[in-house]
Amino acid sequence: MSEITLSVRGLRKVIGRREIISGLDFELHRGEVFGFLGPNGAGKTTTIRMLVGLMKPTAGSIHICGYDIDKQFPDAMSQLGCIVENPELYSYLSGWNNLLYFARMLKNVDEARIHEVVKLVGLSARIHDKVKTYSLGMRQRLGIAQALLGRPKVLILDEPTNGLDPSGIREMREFIRYLAEKEGLSVLVSSHLLSEIQLLCDRVAIISKGRIVKTDSVESLLRNQERLRWKLVPREKGREVLGRLTSLVEASGDYVMTTYAEEEVGGWNAQLVEAGVTVMEMSRSMPSLEDLFLELTGGESID
Repeated sequence: MSEITLSVRGLRKVIGRREIISGLDFELHRGEVFGFLGPNGAGKTTTIRMLVGLMKPTAGSIHICGYDIDKQFPDAMSQLGCIVENPELYSYLSGWNNLLYFARMLKNVDEARIHEVVKLVGLSARIHDKVKTYSLGMRQRLGIAQALLGRPKVLILDEPTNGLDPSGIREMREFIRYLAEKEGLSVLVSSHLLSEIQLLCDRVAIISKGRIVKTDSVESLLRNQERLRWKLVPREKGREVLGRLTSLVEASGDYVMTTYAEEEVGGWNAQLVEAGVTVMEMSRSMPSLEDLFLELTGGESID
C-alpha cells in the first residue's frame, strides 16, 4: 500500500436541519489521480470546501499527510495546494508578479522556486506577459503554479478543464498525469466531464445525495459491469437457453446481453448450438463510466 496523503473519515455537514454530507470515507495515495464525481446537489463542492478549510465539518476527521485539519490546521494546509472553481489572479500584473505576490505569503519560497514551478507548468516563454493576455489554459496553468509554490503533497483541482477547448483539455490531462507520475503528487480532481475522468483518473469516488455510493479504480468499476453481447437466431429461444445458464439476461434491440464470464462462454455457446440456436455474433461490451454513473445514481444529472 502506498503512502496515504489524504484521509477522510465519517465526514458530515449539517446546515440548518438539512444534512448535506452523510459520513464520507475515502483516502488518496501518493502519486495517484483521484476523481470526485457527483450529481447536482450531491455535496461535491461542500466536501471540497471542507477539505481545503473554507468550511468547518459538523463531524468527522480530515487528515492531510498525517496532520489533523481541525487540530493542526497550519501544518495540514502547508501540505495542500488547491484551485477551487477559477484561479484568482491579478490580470493587470504579469504572471511572474502574480507568483511573486503569492510567494511572499508563504514560508521558504524564493525566486528559485518560482522559476521551478514556471518551468514545471510550461509558462517560461510567457511568464513576464500580463495575465490579461493569457488564454484560459494558460491561466489554469498559472493557477496550478501558484498552488504548487509551497511544495504541497496534495493538490485539489475543482473543474480544471472547465471552458478549455479539446486541445487544452488534452494538455491539462497530460499535465495532471505528469504531476502524479513524475512529481509524486496526490491529485484530487472534480469534473463534470465523465469521459475525461475515465481517461485521467486512477480511482473514482461517486457521490450521490451526500453519500459515496462507489469508490474503486476506473478499471475495476468498468470490468465489474462488463457484458457479453449475443446476436442469436431465433433470438427468443436463445434468450430462453441463456436464461437457464446465467442470472443476468437482458434484451437490447436485436441482441441479448449477459454477464461476461470468460470461463463459461464456450459452454454457453455449445448449449445454444445444441438447442438449435445459431450464434450470429458474440462480442464483449464494456460500458463507459457515464453508463455506470447513471446506473449508480439512478439517472441523476452531474455537476
